[in-house]
Amino acid sequence: MIAFTFDDLTAHAPLPEGQSRVGIAEQIIAALKAGGAPAMGFVNGVQLEREPASAPVLDKWRAAGLTLGNHGWSHANLDQLSDAQFLDELAKNEPILKARMGAADWRWFRYPFLSEGAADPGRRARIRKLLAGRGYKVATVTMDFSDWAYNGAYARCLARGDEDAILKMEHAWLGAASVQADRARAMSHALYGRDIPYVLLLHLGAFDARMMPRLVALYREKGYRFVSVEAAGRDPYYAPEIDPALPPQPQGLDGAMAARGLKAPQAPALLPLETMCR
Repeated sequence: MIAFTFDDLTAHAPLPEGQSRVGIAEQIIAALKAGGAPAMGFVNGVQLEREPASAPVLDKWRAAGLTLGNHGWSHANLDQLSDAQFLDELAKNEPILKARMGAADWRWFRYPFLSEGAADPGRRARIRKLLAGRGYKVATVTMDFSDWAYNGAYARCLARGDEDAILKMEHAWLGAASVQADRARAMSHALYGRDIPYVLLLHLGAFDARMMPRLVALYREKGYRFVSVEAAGRDPYYAPEIDPALPPQPQGLDGAMAARGLKAPQAPALLPLETMCR
């Protein structure tokens, strides 16, 4: 089982010329609906101020039956916030979520940059208790292939009309998704002797939109079935995330492997995306 999640609603990464935030969302929503894949999107409310034209993204997301959670108002890194500032980041986002989700459950939190304060175990536990006190569950990530890294390069390569570079990116993106899917399964079996339901990190970016139909097909070919974050969270693995007042477990499957002294499978190398189409 795999649950799709998308960070940075309503606007992620540079917007390619001739595209719109709403159009990107519509492409992603169409691919998810065609594939029968539920999804949760995590909102940074500041984007509604920066790009007011992106506001319909949230309405279209909800109209498609997809859910929303809290990604902090400004996508601020926990390591750069006081506890009070962290709570402000949560609270400032909440009216947006309440307005779109109504009676549905929006109290899911995704840490920006996946930064949980792990370098300071005491603070990590304290922040988790603050989340629990506001009724939040942590939407932790157990599958990730750095999809975010491609969106900026894609905008540049589109502007230059460099189709060869874009083709290389497509192969690398899908290849990384495939390897990381197999890698997550290998780690889960090494740790627990079974598959946990995997929670996949994606972003609401233009390259993600381009690739989403192929990504859905890839997972289907690998035998995955698509479930909601809520359904994935019923697995015992996620119990400390559903109730963050509980003691935290190591962060992600890589963290669990390291904690047990197990060698993780090799992760795929990224293309030199920062230098492409410069």
